[in-house]
Amino acid sequence: MRLLLNVIWLVFGGLVMALGYAVAGVVLAITVVGIPFAIASFRMANFALWPFGRRLVDVPTSGAMAGIGNVLWLVLAGWWLALGHVLTGIAQCITVIGIPLGIANFKLVPVSLLPLGKEVVDADDPYAFTR
Repeated sequence: MRLLLNVIWLVFGGLVMALGYAVAGVVLAITVVGIPFAIASFRMANFALWPFGRRLVDVPTSGAMAGIGNVLWLVLAGWWLALGHVLTGIAQCITVIGIPLGIANFKLVPVSLLPLGKEVVDADDPYAFTR
């Protein structure tokens, strides 16, 4: 079922979102200061490409710089991305077939708001919280 949902997701918006995050990552990687944000953007592109069967976990060793970076990200770009995911998710939830896709969009809201200090893991990984 995950494969089917991921293929439908890929066709109906996932590829476009992932490409958008990847382009943003390339642009952010131009400056040295933007490299941590570029890495987070590439991580979000990977998650946006194939979201079903994976989840986000906090990295407990991320430190204070991740918190400061998250505040900067939230102010400059995060709330725009989150708003886009919420609006797209609401639009997808209008149809019965689109409800899982809308839920996947809502699942992307936390990582679009605060991407630093997160890791994408398999949903079935029993050791995801012990890393």
